[in-house]
Amino acid sequence: MAGTTTAWSNWAGNQHSVATAILRPGTVDDLTQAVRDAAAAGERIRPVGSGHSFTAVARPDGRLLDLTALETDVRVDLAERLVTVPAGMTLRTLNALLAAHGLAMPNLGDIDAQTIAGAISTGTHGTGAAYGCLSTFVEALTLVTGTGEVLRCSADEHPDVFAAARVGLGALGVLVEVTLRCVDAFVLRAHERPAPLSAVLADLPGLVDRHDHVEFYWFPYTDRVQVKANDRVPADDRPLPRWRGWLDDEFLSNTVFAGACRLGRAVPALAPAISAVSARALTERTYTGRSHTVFCTPRRVRFVEMEYGIPRAALPEALSALRRIVDRLPFKVLFPVEVRFTAADDIWLSHGYGRDSAYIAVHQYVGMPYEPYFRAFEEVTTALGGRPHWGKMHWRDAASLATAYPRFADFQALRNRLDPHRLLTNPHLTHILG
Repeated sequence: MAGTTTAWSNWAGNQHSVATAILRPGTVDDLTQAVRDAAAAGERIRPVGSGHSFTAVARPDGRLLDLTALETDVRVDLAERLVTVPAGMTLRTLNALLAAHGLAMPNLGDIDAQTIAGAISTGTHGTGAAYGCLSTFVEALTLVTGTGEVLRCSADEHPDVFAAARVGLGALGVLVEVTLRCVDAFVLRAHERPAPLSAVLADLPGLVDRHDHVEFYWFPYTDRVQVKANDRVPADDRPLPRWRGWLDDEFLSNTVFAGACRLGRAVPALAPAISAVSARALTERTYTGRSHTVFCTPRRVRFVEMEYGIPRAALPEALSALRRIVDRLPFKVLFPVEVRFTAADDIWLSHGYGRDSAYIAVHQYVGMPYEPYFRAFEEVTTALGGRPHWGKMHWRDAASLATAYPRFADFQALRNRLDPHRLLTNPHLTHILG
């Protein structure tokens, strides 16, 4: 079960740790024993997933738990469209599994490298006014608590744990398997087009309501955005030519963009011109494809990110403030700003708890200064009732977050019950949960 390498870092390279041991349990019994052994030794134990969180939420502070070898039965109920999978499976593997059975996730984000456990534990989401975060598709889950107990949870079984653990930050237990409510495989028609930001904001409610999934990217120092609208269609009759997919998604969005970011980091004064060129490099295109191939795109340019969910009506005010922040920063911003939309849900620590949300994600290229930028925007979004994405950078603490989540105290009480000795914690969780 124990590995030989103890160094760990996340995808972005901004979080590092040296674990006291790396544990790779192969069965649920192995996992419960690993939890009990850590408790007996007085050490903490932490699952790390794929390392796609920018915060220290997964950073091990003791024993590192790698769940990639944990075997649980994959069960597919085609009649009910329910699929039960190991929590350590990646979304990319899940998407391939579902496609082989004629099924799909109802919605996805734009990255598929995360583990299922990591994605749902941090509230990972896509975009679409009728869709909550990925955790809303969870029908049941099994976790090993901080006391070594194995709990099977659903709306009917341990419903309080189910309401909390679907976005549980890994603070309530180690997720073992997850049952997902899926849909029949479907095709999306993607329409991507440049537009003026002012025109998009003027038509925002209509834009969001007209499409199954819509998002846009604002290019700093310009009034330009790239709008992406995805809608369900009956046939995959307009596939993207392979050369166009390579040109837009690999060459322009990754290879050329990486070079532009390196240039902007070396010569910051060029950043506004680079942003203007980037805004015009991505032209209009329409194509169809299987849902997961349209939702998910390759991201090879490294960055750090902060994302806030705010009440949807507050979006224009937040973007206006963001533009002023960008213009007065003592350094330049090299990455576009992403805006997405989700529906309300009832998961205790979901960013969408009780309200329809707009999400604004701010990024900065690795090696560039970001903290004054992110902190200034956090101040704006906090005043608007914003909730930080659990997997993305923020500086909120437990006292501040308690005012943003109506069920925060209930989550803390449940944590006290399921992990009374804080076996599963780390300094970051102590900061945000108390």
